[in-house]
Amino acid sequence: MFASAACPGSGVGPVPGTVLGIDPGLTRCGYAVLRQSGTSVGALAIGVIRTPSGDDLAERLAALAAEVASLIAEHRPEAIALEQVFFQKNVRTAMSVGQASGVVLALAASAGCTVHQYTPSQVKSTVAGWGGAEKQQVARMVQQRLRLSRPPQPADATDAAAIALCHCSIAPFAAAVAGRGVRQ
Repeated sequence: MFASAACPGSGVGPVPGTVLGIDPGLTRCGYAVLRQSGTSVGALAIGVIRTPSGDDLAERLAALAAEVASLIAEHRPEAIALEQVFFQKNVRTAMSVGQASGVVLALAASAGCTVHQYTPSQVKSTVAGWGGAEKQQVARMVQQRLRLSRPPQPADATDAAAIALCHCSIAPFAAAVAGRGVRQ
């Protein structure tokens, strides 16, 4: 069992606060910790967790779990935003993404965090204005919105930041809808 601090908030409210965005993957798992205050969003940490492809699957999942648990304990996010992948051409890739997602979902539940899953097209639409945006367009918008000198590298880190930005944009509206008793 991995020890981690509990997430302090419910993830539902007018402002998301600290959000951990995850682009799940077993070889490369992108992460971004963003802090929203009012309409301003800033990056606290952006990077990639890597596990060696030659290692045993169980060891790789345990290493990923330890790193994500560490991020949760250090940053105490109010919410975790995760890419929901519902289609993959490569079955092997789909399996590893699913396994990595499962690790993150279990850790979030253990820490008491709320989890919000977004499809790739939701993320692209929210961040770049169009659900069919190219990776370069999304990367440029992440760079601009977080006021970075260049887009995060590698692409998995950029994707995680885009997922967290998507949540920062959607959560206030979702909270307002929930507060009015409107069903989502």
